[in-house]
Amino acid sequence: MSLYNNHTGSRAGKTARNTVIVVLLLLFALATLFPIYFMVISSFGDPVEAGAVSYSIWPGKFTLESYSFFFNYSEYSYRWILNSTIVAGAVTITNVFFATLAGYAFSKLRFRGRGVLFSILLAAMMIPYQVTQVPLYILIVNTFHIENTYSALILPGLVTVYNIFLAKQFMSSIPTEIMESAKVEGCSQLQIFFRIIMPLSKTVMAVIAILTFMESWNTFFWPFLVTNTMDMQTIQVGLKNFRFANTTYFSPMMAGATISAVPMFILFFSLQKYFLEGVTVGAVKG
Repeated sequence: MSLYNNHTGSRAGKTARNTVIVVLLLLFALATLFPIYFMVISSFGDPVEAGAVSYSIWPGKFTLESYSFFFNYSEYSYRWILNSTIVAGAVTITNVFFATLAGYAFSKLRFRGRGVLFSILLAAMMIPYQVTQVPLYILIVNTFHIENTYSALILPGLVTVYNIFLAKQFMSSIPTEIMESAKVEGCSQLQIFFRIIMPLSKTVMAVIAILTFMESWNTFFWPFLVTNTMDMQTIQVGLKNFRFANTTYFSPMMAGATISAVPMFILFFSLQKYFLEGVTVGAVKG
């Protein structure tokens, strides 16, 4: 009887702990999703009401006028979306290609100074993003004189150290015997890379593409810094044009934010398995 009571008490304790964990996770999920909910709900508000900055979690009426207002507000509304697509797409492609090449070199090729060079790259990861903005700005504006161009928006993000690190860690797990067999068959290093390494690295390449596209699409500070005309602004920078000294077109701004978030939703729900793999891809022992 005592054993039965102990067993029952243990089961009750586990059930209580599981209930607490579930409640905490639900609260955390609600806190995470609430800003998204507020953004979407606010986008269906009336543009006129929005001018009064009347914040509420449920609009007085549902209307699509704020979306119409967003696209009709400026002739550059479509251009902002196009600019973001061009910049994010170009940065994503270059990061996938160059990070994969660098990861292959650091993980599979033997050359003098490899360890020192990789250590320097890892040290560069420790430098805050904000610290490099002033030197980059001086380089873009005063040295190359390419401000307010696609080059200024794309070149600083051609490849990141973090993506090189991800690619290197993943490729370190690829058996070297496969490369040795390819060399016996007469394959060059480029043939090995394109025909063997890249097909085996689809997972890490997808992770790099997803994370890079999300970061580039959502970036505000750098595009705001190097663009000075509305036709070169990205969607994130363009949204600031709905804020004035005396009023803010809140609902149209939320409509634009919702439109800008659509690619992120598509990426997440269609490729969410790669997000889960991305959590552990950098933990592979090299």
